[in-house]
Amino acid sequence: MFHIGTEEVTTGGERSEPLGTPEVTPVDRTGPETTPYGPASASSQSSRPSRDGASASSGYCAGRFQHVVSAGGSHLPVPSSVSYESSICSRGGTPGLRRTPGSCGGRPARTPLPDHTATSSSSANASSGASVVVAVVEGRGLARGEIGMASLNLKCPELVLSQFADTGTYAKVITKIHILVPLEILMPDTSSEKGKGTKLFNLITENFPGVAFTAIQRKYFNERKGLEYIQQLCTPEFGTVLMEVQAKYYCLATAAALLKYLEFIQNSVYAAKSLKVIFKGSEQTAMIDSASATNLELVTNNRNHRSEHTLLGVLNYTKTPGGARRLRSNLLEPLLDVDTISIRLDTIQELLENEELFFGLKNAIGHFLDIDQLLSVLVQIPKQETVQVAEAKITHVIQLKHTLDLVPRLRMTLKNCNTALLKAYSASLDDDRFDMILEQIKTVINDEITYMKGSLNMRTQKCYAVRPNINQFLDIARRAYTEIVDDIAGLVNQMGEKYGLPMRTSFSTARGFFIQVKLEGVALPEGKLPSEFIKVTKNKNNYGFTTVDLMRMNDRCDEALREIFHISYVVICQLLHTIHEHIHCLYKLSDAVSMLDMLLSLANACTVSDYVRPEFTDTLAVKQGRHPILERISGQQPISNNSYISMGSNFVIITGPNMSGKSTYLKQVALCQIMAQIGSFVPAEYASFRVADQIFTRIGVDDDFETNSSTFMLEMKEISYIIHNASDRSLIIIDELGRGTSAEEGIGICHSVCEFLLSLQAFTLFATHFLELCQLEALYPNVENQHMEVQHTRSRDTGAEHVEYTYLIKRGCSEERHYGLKAAEMTALPSTITQEAKTIASKVSQQLLAKHHSDPETQRQRAVYHLATRLLQAARNSRLDPDSLRMYLKGLKKQYEAEVQAIGQSMDVEEE
Repeated sequence: MFHIGTEEVTTGGERSEPLGTPEVTPVDRTGPETTPYGPASASSQSSRPSRDGASASSGYCAGRFQHVVSAGGSHLPVPSSVSYESSICSRGGTPGLRRTPGSCGGRPARTPLPDHTATSSSSANASSGASVVVAVVEGRGLARGEIGMASLNLKCPELVLSQFADTGTYAKVITKIHILVPLEILMPDTSSEKGKGTKLFNLITENFPGVAFTAIQRKYFNERKGLEYIQQLCTPEFGTVLMEVQAKYYCLATAAALLKYLEFIQNSVYAAKSLKVIFKGSEQTAMIDSASATNLELVTNNRNHRSEHTLLGVLNYTKTPGGARRLRSNLLEPLLDVDTISIRLDTIQELLENEELFFGLKNAIGHFLDIDQLLSVLVQIPKQETVQVAEAKITHVIQLKHTLDLVPRLRMTLKNCNTALLKAYSASLDDDRFDMILEQIKTVINDEITYMKGSLNMRTQKCYAVRPNINQFLDIARRAYTEIVDDIAGLVNQMGEKYGLPMRTSFSTARGFFIQVKLEGVALPEGKLPSEFIKVTKNKNNYGFTTVDLMRMNDRCDEALREIFHISYVVICQLLHTIHEHIHCLYKLSDAVSMLDMLLSLANACTVSDYVRPEFTDTLAVKQGRHPILERISGQQPISNNSYISMGSNFVIITGPNMSGKSTYLKQVALCQIMAQIGSFVPAEYASFRVADQIFTRIGVDDDFETNSSTFMLEMKEISYIIHNASDRSLIIIDELGRGTSAEEGIGICHSVCEFLLSLQAFTLFATHFLELCQLEALYPNVENQHMEVQHTRSRDTGAEHVEYTYLIKRGCSEERHYGLKAAEMTALPSTITQEAKTIASKVSQQLLAKHHSDPETQRQRAVYHLATRLLQAARNSRLDPDSLRMYLKGLKKQYEAEVQAIGQSMDVEEE
């Protein structure tokens, strides 16, 4: 490795200036150059300002580096420039719409450049790292409701296409966009004509107020152009996508608009056969709407957005950015296919059972960089080249070499694995192209060069990246740079001897080389630094400063570096041109590393807490399940509870007083379901789940907040959404519906909603304060009442009654029928008021119970129904041996006989 004996102290931005390039060959294009906002005029192409203020022609002049051409050879073709024409300002005053460069508003672009250059984004999403641009279009006329979507992450060269039919609520569109966390959304200008947006446009702007919107001319949503783009850009490994999308006109149309817009705004294009293009249908993953994801705190904590007390925080032990992205995506879109889930579970089990494999993979994965982001910059061709672009490209090749150097180690670690998924990834890494690319790189790049943290370390690596004797001008420039650095070190030594101070050379990206002095027991002459030291900074006993001579040397050093980067860039471009046809094997590497990282993370979570492998049947049955986030917060195992929902009792009504744990229990069930469907082990002693195609959670308002009419309207919107989108395979969780209105209306709304949901075969957990709903158990055999148990204790000294919460769920309706009155008794209310309230409430309850009392025949039919459903369940899912199955059936028989006997006894009591 190449090192300089200096210390890095800070980092900062660097200047960017136009870089001369040798003669280039434009990409073959037909017809005049156009933008998504209209054709580019000849005058605008010749005289328009460039993105960094230079003229359009400055990026293509050879200038004083013309000699580089003969020394360095050819490099990647660069396409002709694209004009920045003004956008059509037909959007009027529609809020949320963003204007593009050159538009009548003059607002700067929000889309970041792909190669680590500075962005001009000011949106909240940009500041949080959002980098996805989404295009959306809806069919018109008879095709209304047919949605096409295309999205591309600027840090990952993956074009994702979707086309699906949506309902009038556009639930699928909103959910998909929420999952993507977009930086910018593109829609046809016809969706917001004259300030009157379509229903879809209005819903999107309402749900994503902080996201930039751009209206694109409808003509750029062209399915024929979209298909041409995909044929031109899709890498051969993913060529089968053409068969999937060739008749999906709306997603092709969005692809055309998106790619044209990105070409326009990024000032770069994707190289031919370089993009990973995939089609994702809505039927491949479970749908979790944004409100449910928020309620469950899947990826963001509701009280503190920086907190890791989320399901993602519980499971995230990933080592790479790609692994973290994959885990987040899976949590928001769990799997539906049981075979795929089982394969993941098999892999996690092998990792847990094979300690050598677990730690070997963990060590191998931890050294990988963000392969997706590296791929993204490697497959893009800048339209204007600067020193900054040249330096970045050298960094990318160093990162590529570093990445490929890690492949043999990862391949060796996977060599003796047993599960199907690990074997598949082992086979995918056994690709000659990895070694071929690395060998090509090593013919140009020094073997010792590697990716290092620290600005000075990487500066040195980039300076000496290209092997000596490849380009004589490069060798001369590097010798000059080395001499200047030696002169700087000599100057600092002389200054230290001159003033008798312990000086050392330091470096930062912003200041270049400067001098540092740490004064410990050393007195300054006359109590201050000599006058020739300028730009002094102080941090406790550390002084940083420079001199006029040192600043001149820094300028010479920068000039030498520019020479080095210019010449190295040409050599690097020639290398990239040579390896470009093989670079797509990195897509396989990216997929393998991110998946292995995620599975290692899930396995790691099992070692921290006591998790069990879930099974998949037609029943939700969890023994001693725990809330995974609460377990992380408390640092110990919280109260565990059993959960059981089957086809015979698929609707569970949960009652209990405030603070008894109803909401926590409901969230626990949903979180464990999601964990199981991403292929994770779950916090329980035993767990069986039915795969849910949709997971809905409507969690009640906190007791600390006042309920009002706006809360009630939000409740109605959320319930309406569930009713319109729920299916027989959904998991529905509703907590405290109807609290925003009167008791009569609340009971009526809850009762009607329950009856509608009972018409489905969805698994439903319905928590409520309205004990009147417990009477549904007498009307419907598939309804089961459960409650959160509380205990009452009375003080021996004062006689005051106290409520103790057990946080345990039990069968039956809550006996705490008047816990509001008991809470009132603990206050300073006069006893006469509370006693009268008790009397009235007791009479009302007796009247309601008399009306809804179930007759013995209904109870007997219910017992028969439960016996029949349990027998069917045993026939479908039982894995018991003959003796155990015989014992289980005998137990069912005894349980049925006990229920019938209890019914008979109750009849005798009533007759007496």
